[in-house]
Amino acid sequence: MQSRNSTSKIDFDGINRAALRCLPALLARWLPDGRRIGHEWTARNPQRADQRAGSFRINLKTGKWADFATQDKGGDVVSLLAYLTGENQADAACTLAGIVGVDIYEH
Repeated sequence: MQSRNSTSKIDFDGINRAALRCLPALLARWLPDGRRIGHEWTARNPQRADQRAGSFRINLKTGKWADFATQDKGGDVVSLLAYLTGENQADAACTLAGIVGVDIYEH
């Protein structure tokens, strides 16, 4: 994790934009049993005893995601990673910034 001073702010928008550019590859790693159907990635939800893919979907254009069986949802790739790993948003942003190779902080 990069050090930050008291005025540094996490660049959630920049991290999410970078993640969207490689989202299919990220999802293939995070949710390997899933598959692309149109503009969505559909997979089993690893956070519950999901028997088959269908209700857990991620929009490949926007990063918005939802599990329509549980009503869990989020608006971007950082929130998806936080959901999948149990990390808080800031830690998930840091992890994702490292994966996609961008600075975590706004300049």
